[in-house]
Amino acid sequence: MKLEENMRLNKLYDAYGALLSDAQKEVIEAYLFDDLTGSEIAENKCVSRQAVKDALSKATKKLEEYDKKLNFIAKYEALKNGKGGN
Repeated sequence: MKLEENMRLNKLYDAYGALLSDAQKEVIEAYLFDDLTGSEIAENKCVSRQAVKDALSKATKKLEEYDKKLNFIAKYEALKNGKGGN
């Protein structure tokens, strides 16, 4: 992923990460915070790279869906920039 995508994923995780399953949290945390590759995560968890890719993809999709419905990221950015949260 690109830096901008990782930054967005990090914001989404900060806002909605508690809503993910434990397995999804582990994969995203290993990817974002431990800076591990899919192969490294797969090796550590004794699963295939495809399983890691799928878990990361599903978790990312879930986080995006939460943000689409709740819109916390945009509201936070608007408040941070002094533009109100509506």
